Amino acid sequence: MALRALKFASLTAAASGIYLYGNKFLDPNDFGVVRVGRAIATTAVITYDYLTSLRSVPYGSEEYEFLKSQIKELFMSFEDTPLGAASLAQVHKAVLQDGRTVAVKIQHPKVQAQSSKDILLMEVLLLVVKQIFPDFEFMWLVEEAKKNLPLELDFLNEGRNAEKVAHMLKNFDFLKVPRIYWELSTRRVLLMEFMEGGQVNDRAYMERNGINVNEISRNLGKLYSEMIFVNGFVHCDPHPGNVLVKKCPASGKAHIILLDHGLYQVLSESFRMDYCRLWQALIKADMKRVQKYSRRLGAGDLYPLFACMLTARSWESVNRGIDQSPVSASEDMEIRSNAAAYLPQITQLLNNVPRQMLLLLKTNDLLRGIESALHTRASASSFLNMSRCCIRAVSTYQRSKSHSLYRRAQISLTEAISLWQINLYELFLWLKGSQLGNWVIALLRRMHHLMY
Repeated sequence: MALRALKFASLTAAASGIYLYGNKFLDPNDFGVVRVGRAIATTAVITYDYLTSLRSVPYGSEEYEFLKSQIKELFMSFEDTPLGAASLAQVHKAVLQDGRTVAVKIQHPKVQAQSSKDILLMEVLLLVVKQIFPDFEFMWLVEEAKKNLPLELDFLNEGRNAEKVAHMLKNFDFLKVPRIYWELSTRRVLLMEFMEGGQVNDRAYMERNGINVNEISRNLGKLYSEMIFVNGFVHCDPHPGNVLVKKCPASGKAHIILLDHGLYQVLSESFRMDYCRLWQALIKADMKRVQKYSRRLGAGDLYPLFACMLTARSWESVNRGIDQSPVSASEDMEIRSNAAAYLPQITQLLNNVPRQMLLLLKTNDLLRGIESALHTRASASSFLNMSRCCIRAVSTYQRSKSHSLYRRAQISLTEAISLWQINLYELFLWLKGSQLGNWVIALLRRMHHLMY
């Protein structure tokens, strides 16, 4: 199996180079067949690293045709044109000899070597800017790149993340995560179950396929609230290309397909609890607690700005309650103009908050972009789901720290009552917006008029 995986890695890397050459994305002399050498422990069958060297393979040559014929030994079919291409890798659709349709994610040639040079160049440029402008506070970008890029380049790590999140969120039957085929996966090649659908921000696709936009937005909020507040293990790249939706022909249910599991953030327990309590305070418009937990998360005196950055709402809306009204056009314009005006304070804030916060801010922005495209931004249901997860997370934490049976029972009762109140409020909102609710309200008003 190890030899088969090694052979597969060589062939797919070559196929990647062939595609890039044929489409003139790189200089013809800048690619080739990757000759892979691996150190394998006595009992290990998993690749740990690749030592690569390049040699020219002219397009259309005899060797080019030979490589393509070799791929047929592993695949019944292999599409040269990728389904998607990014800076690190590209994905091809293929069919294995046993008939399974798979997605083959192939790391671009030379990306491992080039990535370290890019980080070094970034560090040098930022240091130069820092010398010219002493107030420049973006050196944390280098630290984050050094930490995250090696993880993203290790496709075995991506496969493990996919399996972990699938198990963690197994109770959500609407979530689909591609299965990983470990026997043909390496650090630079990942084979997984092929899944397709429309992008999560494509409202027109959902309407054509009878998919409820509000349901998708609500379920996406459930997924991320569970990841952030309850589990502290967060998929941090939910751009529309990584989140697909598809209606199941058999059940008629809409599924959310989560792709690209290379970038995750693991939240510490103390950070997660402070973040939970901050969001609870923001939803309740409890400004004393907003200030308290913003400061605990490193915002200091800039806590009003921090609250606005987290919610993408104006300070006036934060004080009034972010669940009280949707974002208006004038408020959106105010937020955009203030972002430029407060850039020095924003950079200072980003430099002060815990590093765990940086990817969460990015994730929040991507999710808000999806909600804006679907016209579901700031819906009451998203805040209700967040509240539920925060209550569950804080209650679980409190029970774990309590040694008294009576105290644990008290915490559980308080949790149950709080969740029941949210359910009751959600029912009220549903009745308020439904025909049945309108009929009930009209009947009550009529009865009140007859009585008085």
